[in-house]
Amino acid sequence: MKNSLWLAAVCLAASLPTQAETFKPIELKDQELAGLRGRYVMPGRIVSFGIVMTSTWQNANGQVIGATSTMQVQQSTITPQFYVSMIDEHGAGVANASGAQGTGTVTGGSGLNTTEGVTQVVRAAGDFNMAHNNVDINVSKGDQAPATQPQGQALAAGGTLVGANGAGTMSVSAGSAGVQMNIVASANQGSSLQRLGQGGLMQNTTLLGSSNRVSNLTSLNVVLRDSPAASGGVSANLDQLKGLRNLGY
Repeated sequence: MKNSLWLAAVCLAASLPTQAETFKPIELKDQELAGLRGRYVMPGRIVSFGIVMTSTWQNANGQVIGATSTMQVQQSTITPQFYVSMIDEHGAGVANASGAQGTGTVTGGSGLNTTEGVTQVVRAAGDFNMAHNNVDINVSKGDQAPATQPQGQALAAGGTLVGANGAGTMSVSAGSAGVQMNIVASANQGSSLQRLGQGGLMQNTTLLGSSNRVSNLTSLNVVLRDSPAASGGVSANLDQLKGLRNLGY
């Protein structure tokens, strides 16, 4: 009896290394992990998809230049369209109350043009500046899209809208790279870029002067229905989403 127990124990012990080797964890490479990121939602569940982008620059004198760009895609949408509202707020007088030109220098950064995903950058070579980059993703449930009325001027693919005041120059464009919002501040105070498209989001601020307030905000809003739509609705919603490709998405 004892010999049988010992024989069974020896056999069990001999089998352990083999089992451990069989179930040994395998380390995944970065390239493999990259293919596992995120989730997907069938187009039939998407009731509405919207984007709101806002970029503003306030100089030392309180003058503000900026813009807000909005887009919403839903079942009744024929062609995705961005609408732009320019922001122009006056300060106490002339641009840059201190009367000084920005003298800071920022070097490098060429690699920022090749990043993927969400990139948020603030580079400052001045004093008393504030910069804010933020991305919101809001997902809600419902059977109807929120009632919205387009505000501002329509921005067609390949088009550009420009505004300017004492704080600087604001341009909003839609092209192969997506929607891009650029601010070039007056008096060499710096620049700001916010771009959404080609599967990525860039928010980049460079400050060369002092006492500036810069903000880049993007909000993605999605409404999902709980139950899948009919097969016809799936095709319709998929066609609407395909229309975003013309804007660089």
